[in-house]
Amino acid sequence: MSSPPPAAGGSRDLVLARIRAAVRTGAPEEQEPVPRDYLRSHAPADDPDALLDLLQHNLADYRALVHRCTADRLPLLLAALFEARGARTVAVPPDLPPDWLGVTRARALPDDGPDGPLTAARLETVDSVLTGCALAIAETGTLVLDAGPAQGRRLLTLVPDHHVCVVLAPEQVVASVPLALPRLDPVRPQTWISGPSATSDIELSRVEGVHGPRTLEVVLVTAGG
Repeated sequence: MSSPPPAAGGSRDLVLARIRAAVRTGAPEEQEPVPRDYLRSHAPADDPDALLDLLQHNLADYRALVHRCTADRLPLLLAALFEARGARTVAVPPDLPPDWLGVTRARALPDDGPDGPLTAARLETVDSVLTGCALAIAETGTLVLDAGPAQGRRLLTLVPDHHVCVVLAPEQVVASVPLALPRLDPVRPQTWISGPSATSDIELSRVEGVHGPRTLEVVLVTAGG
């Protein structure tokens, strides 16, 4: 026996009416305005110090290892991080600022070396990778890379097991996703990173390092020096 049709004015008719209204064409003045009264940020977007604290908290909540330093201390901190990791080789984008690795004993492997771009097979043998970022989102603890300055190709940060990412504050820190999107070029290859690579697909058991770095270290750099 077939089911009776839904009563007029029921949920189904309401949903279909909203879909028709949303997709109908016509002059702009004939279309109903879309409400956009949602908050663009839940964090104090005009307080750089509070944003940086929130970013650090949420990065750590995603199990990233977070460090803070001034610009003049960055080379020493990076050297200490790679020394503690036992890293002998570090993959880097071609345009990484040269002073970032100015005092480290690890050997830098630029992605435009004499042997050509680093392949996935070569990156498998690299101990660490060092990059900058395009933006960092405080409310979500997310790093955004878009192959821009000091970031290189996506492959660099997807293969090595240890990724160190430098965030320049306050210029690269935004409060929320709605505030981040207008600053990003939608045609660039973006990678959004919230903590080390992880999945809970199998029996809801968290496993890290499945399809990206097992360890993510983030250096929040403020002016100084």
